[in-house]
Amino acid sequence: MTGSPTNGPGRTPSTNGPGRTPSTNGSARPSAISPGQASFAALREQLHEAATAFADGSGALEGILLGMVDDVDRAVREPLEIFPVCHHSPASALAMARRLREKQPKVVYLELCEDMAPLLDELRNCRLPVAVQAFASDVDGFPAEWAPLSVVAPITEASAEYQAIAYALDTPGVELVLVDRSSDHVFQWDSRHGERTPLEPSPPADGVPEPEAALHGEAVGVEIGDLRPRFAELEEHLLRHGKVRHWSEWWHQYVEVPLGDSDHEAYRQVMFLVGSLFRRLAPGDGDRIRVDEDRERYMWTRIREHLAADGADPEDCLYVCGAFHAASRVEEFGVAGSGPFTISPRSATTWQHGLIPSSHAAIEAQFGLAPGSVSIAATQWAKNLKRTRVQPYRLAGQDGAKKSRATKKAAPAVAAPPPEAAEDRLSGFLRRPPVLDTLDEAELLGWSVDIVRAARRSGYLASTADAIAVFETSILLAGMRDRAKPTPYDFQDAAITCIEKDAVPGRRDVRRLVEIMMGGDRIGRVGYDALPPLARDVHDRLVPLELKLQQRGVQRALLDMNSRPELGVCSDVLWMLRRLMPHGAARPIMGERKLGERSIQESWDLALGTHQRALIELGYEGVSIEQVLEQRLRRDAYGPRATTAGVLAAVEDATLYLGSRRLADELGARALEVLAAERTVDGAPEVLRRVRGLLAYYRTAEPVLPPWVESFVKAGYAHYCTLLPTAFTDEDATVGQVAAMLGFLFSMESLALSLGCDRAQLELAVAQSRPTDPERTALLWAAQVQLGALSRAELRERCGELLANPMVVPAYPRYLSGFVHALVPVPGLADVVVEAVSNAFGRLPDPVLLPWLPSLITTLRAGAADLAPVLVREAGRIFPARLAALDAWVPPWREAPEADAPGGGVRAAGGGGRGAALLFAHPGTLDAVAELLGCDGTWAASEEEPAGPAGAVLTTRHPHTAIAWESLLTGA
Repeated sequence: MTGSPTNGPGRTPSTNGPGRTPSTNGSARPSAISPGQASFAALREQLHEAATAFADGSGALEGILLGMVDDVDRAVREPLEIFPVCHHSPASALAMARRLREKQPKVVYLELCEDMAPLLDELRNCRLPVAVQAFASDVDGFPAEWAPLSVVAPITEASAEYQAIAYALDTPGVELVLVDRSSDHVFQWDSRHGERTPLEPSPPADGVPEPEAALHGEAVGVEIGDLRPRFAELEEHLLRHGKVRHWSEWWHQYVEVPLGDSDHEAYRQVMFLVGSLFRRLAPGDGDRIRVDEDRERYMWTRIREHLAADGADPEDCLYVCGAFHAASRVEEFGVAGSGPFTISPRSATTWQHGLIPSSHAAIEAQFGLAPGSVSIAATQWAKNLKRTRVQPYRLAGQDGAKKSRATKKAAPAVAAPPPEAAEDRLSGFLRRPPVLDTLDEAELLGWSVDIVRAARRSGYLASTADAIAVFETSILLAGMRDRAKPTPYDFQDAAITCIEKDAVPGRRDVRRLVEIMMGGDRIGRVGYDALPPLARDVHDRLVPLELKLQQRGVQRALLDMNSRPELGVCSDVLWMLRRLMPHGAARPIMGERKLGERSIQESWDLALGTHQRALIELGYEGVSIEQVLEQRLRRDAYGPRATTAGVLAAVEDATLYLGSRRLADELGARALEVLAAERTVDGAPEVLRRVRGLLAYYRTAEPVLPPWVESFVKAGYAHYCTLLPTAFTDEDATVGQVAAMLGFLFSMESLALSLGCDRAQLELAVAQSRPTDPERTALLWAAQVQLGALSRAELRERCGELLANPMVVPAYPRYLSGFVHALVPVPGLADVVVEAVSNAFGRLPDPVLLPWLPSLITTLRAGAADLAPVLVREAGRIFPARLAALDAWVPPWREAPEADAPGGGVRAAGGGGRGAALLFAHPGTLDAVAELLGCDGTWAASEEEPAGPAGAVLTTRHPHTAIAWESLLTGA
């Protein structure tokens, strides 16, 4: 595994903590050589002479070099065979497959989080690469801002850990024991405890992120065998003298290829040496070294506990760990280690475990590898198998695995040589000149032809001449870098130089095309049997769609619930998935779902296979999507940052997706509590929209309103009346928010008054408002018109006075913006707003109007863009429809003035009334209603004017009511 979580900032140097084993660099040469160290005596003497020659005498350099030999000797002599590996190394995987078939160990200790063991058998139901994941959404013992916690361990076919897992799970009598720290300890040992911040992923070399690189999300990554120099100057030195661009290329050229054909002992000793080198030349990064040493203590402690409990012979066991940890110098090292180490208990956090899909790009992005390096490693793994004819281990039943014809007995174990007799293979390996592979012209020619073909498909103007140029340039670059055979990296550089030129015509550049050609970005898939219950339930309920939902890519689903009613269940699932999963997993193309509305035909674009990780992580939260949705709605409603608008949205979702009246009532009561605790009006527009929608739904779908709705309307009426005077003068409140408050008060007024609210409270709140801003002043005038405190004629006079005042004309657009916002609480003022705009265009001269017009447009667009259609419709109703009629057209506001009613501008009833004219013209409707109700009566002529105001006739016909009111008011 890696030494520390890779999604956090780097560690700072410091010394070892108290009680730790001192981590020295071996600055002094050992005074004596034990008998067991005699096998490396020649190598020690050579390194001593080299240190004397290069460093002008023995000293620190000699101590480092001889200390490396001590580390190798110590690891080789350990009775429990240690197998050092590097993550996703084909050489390590090949050596592992060979050694497992030779030794046939009975117990395999693997460096992997011990709590991930139950999931490993499910790998046979997956297509690699996949990642074993530990996930915790509710944390207990860690800072709340860390949630959710996620740890992943990616596994590929070209990895030694997969070979060990496949051997142990499919070989009878073999036990697999994971010995590394648990997922809980990964975060317990995080030195950033209390200030953990996610690390921004490093961008790819070309600056274009691959979508597959985000398959792991923000999880902390753990791997076996993180081998990379922690000394920046050392890495820079190796890259410069190796004539390579990045660390992955250096490892491939100078370690991967030479170790591909080495024997077991040579492989082990070289890996021990490399791990010791990187460990001794690491800077004093105290936090990271502390975690590394604690992990080594943890693993050896678990190994000794298992050996003591199981009684296994160390000779029959194999310990697979990273080369960096194999060269450990802690006291607990080995089966005979003496240092005590106490493992801290796990926290109370509940961890969920599962498998998620992974990809080569995701592994490269998470662990800082060069783009394409994992794909090239996979290609090298296939070539090594073909060249050496080594039979790798693969889990039975896995995609691509061959079914065994008969059960084979395990081969007899080959006795390993005694630890004391380990031969020195390092001296010969280090003195051996590099093997110069001969140029494989057929392979290189095939690469050149394939990349030109791929470039043509991607829009490049590549030809046969470019294939020849790539071929020759690859050989030229390899020669310049002292290589007899071009590596895939040399070929990639040559292809970019010869084909890409100066532009990228398509979506992929040549670098990406080479990676695809070399093996592509293989993306894993978790099989159905390995999915959590929620994911399997989703797939089962979507079976009627007859789609292969586990495949990657977008698939179109057509749902006709009219002819196939059973698809209604699929529709319900898809709408909930759209609510729970990332954008693009389930995207509706046709059809919608609103309160009280359901489409009979729908069309969806589904990409559940592409977003399989998100679906799996939903399974960590519950056993069904209904349960997960209910939990999330409750979490949103009862969270510390819950707002009234957010809780009302949860009520709407509970009704829309779950159809749960119980949950909706509970969340509605919670909305009432949140509203009472709010002291701002930030969410007033959203509250108004949500309440109007819910009220309209309940009035049509329910016989009576739910109790929480009535309580919410009463509380909201009093709440907004209280905040209204302050909001009119508050600089932090926008005019849209104040308009939404008035909209709630006016639209809910009739219901609130029927529930016992007092209208005088609203009148007092409006009377106490003293705005100074032009927009809010216009909004206050509109509210006064609605309450009857201001007539429409007086409002028109005030607008005329504004236009007549040269000092106010520049601010007139802001008054208009306020009037437009006033359409939310007082939609009946649309004609007055159209009149105000028309008067401005008709009365202002061009020198004033033209500079003023851009300000009007920008003001309306910024503050009232959603209300502009209301003005357009009203203007279309008032203005003539044809241009020829415009010359003779007289605006309605310039006609003879008519008396305004004090209650908001409604004309007095009578024959001249705008709405009553239809009654006299078509009396049949009311006659039918009167006959149905059993009423008798006659119609008065429409020309007759009433003797008094309309409505006062009732007082003359029924005077007892007025007399009773008079006696009540006067106390007579």
